[in-house]
Amino acid sequence: MMWFVAYVMTGAVVGVFAGLLGIGGGMTLVPVLAAVFASQHLAPDHVVHMALATSMASIIFTSGASVREHWKLGGVDFSIVKRMAPGMVVGSLLATVASAWIAQRTLALSFAIIVYLGATQILLNRKPAAARTLPGPIPLLAVGTCIGVVCGLVSAGGAFLTIPFMLWCGVPLRTTIGTAAMIGIPVAVVGTIGYLISGWHVPNLPPDALGFISVSALFGLVCGSVVTAPYGARLAHRLPVATIKRVFAVLLYALATKMLVTYI
Repeated sequence: MMWFVAYVMTGAVVGVFAGLLGIGGGMTLVPVLAAVFASQHLAPDHVVHMALATSMASIIFTSGASVREHWKLGGVDFSIVKRMAPGMVVGSLLATVASAWIAQRTLALSFAIIVYLGATQILLNRKPAAARTLPGPIPLLAVGTCIGVVCGLVSAGGAFLTIPFMLWCGVPLRTTIGTAAMIGIPVAVVGTIGYLISGWHVPNLPPDALGFISVSALFGLVCGSVVTAPYGARLAHRLPVATIKRVFAVLLYALATKMLVTYI
């Protein structure tokens, strides 16, 4: 019960950030879940794999709760979703299916480096000069695939990359937040399937595991995040979020450093 309460509380905090910033929460969740799984002595050789997989599965529900509010407030551009999502789905599937063959230490170090870069981008809060329009189908597919691979490696919906890209293409900021959350849903669905497949025949995983996904942890995270994500989405349309972004970036630095120190 103590661990379940910890999962619920973690999900509640991540849900607020998910709604507020359009993120799925993966970059925040993975280091926390890895530490909790290690404390429970669950599958020591696959703690990071399980953290990535469970986090990816939780994004489906967290982003879904966030998107409903953004959609009500007119903050989702489905034409962009249709053009960007296919490439990101392909990239995420490739990365997650291959994850079982990547050593835990390599995954952890890759995660930390990518999160450092993402946190720096959020902290600097630089809004790139807008281009005229989104690129054509083939370049957009290539961009989406590259972002999708990163999403699979760090178990994220990709908002820390898709939001700056959409801003560069002239999409209004509040629209990018809701649209990024919407794009994160199919990416998370396919990424979850990839982690389920890659971990299906791995021995010595916990009894409640589906592939690399911890069902009990996922349930607790979802219980917390689906309640708080809509509130975060409403705040995104009411409050200036620059200060909150900076706090979030500092949190990401701390969590990535913890992951780096643990597995280096």
